[in-house]
Amino acid sequence: MVKKKSPDQEEASQKKHTETADNKENNNVQANKEPENGDMQSADGQGAESAGTANAEAQPSDKDVAVEKCPEEKLAEMQDKYIRLSAEFDNYRKRTLREKIELSKYASEDLLLKILPVMDDFERAISHMESATDCVAMKEGIDLIYGKFTDFLKQNGVREIETMNCPFNVDLHDAVAKVAVEEEDKKGKIVDVIQKGYFLQDKIIRHSKVVVGE
Repeated sequence: MVKKKSPDQEEASQKKHTETADNKENNNVQANKEPENGDMQSADGQGAESAGTANAEAQPSDKDVAVEKCPEEKLAEMQDKYIRLSAEFDNYRKRTLREKIELSKYASEDLLLKILPVMDDFERAISHMESATDCVAMKEGIDLIYGKFTDFLKQNGVREIETMNCPFNVDLHDAVAKVAVEEEDKKGKIVDVIQKGYFLQDKIIRHSKVVVGE
């Protein structure tokens, strides 16, 4: 047997059913709205990020500030380098000048050291001349000294200019006199040598003073 509901119970049941349907509808509406809010938040985040990037680009960075200061720093550095380089060059100039003076002053030191033994031989020969009675021995001793000195000159690149019986050459010889000669083959040639001339390597360091036949 079905028990009939009273009017109050039916009204309460309908009200409960209506509230349940309303709650379901509200839940659906909120569920539909949540993605839209998420999209808005995402869009707002992207906008803020873009704005931040634009502001970062607009504001000068520390690197840009450093670049702006570079010319002044470079100028100071170049001035410092210039002062140092000028001081170093001045010291170098003074040092090289001092070395040149010393070199020119003592340039002949090695040459003189080599020639001193020849001087010693001459002094010994002169000391024996007073008591020597054998002229032949004295002549041989002087010849030995002369040969020693000639070898010394050759070792240092000094050689004699050929003159006697050679054709006169204005580049090598200085004519101090002319003499008449009977032989035709001696005309224009050197017949006597007043002073010998010498080469140093390939350079003439002294011309020969000669007499030319005509």
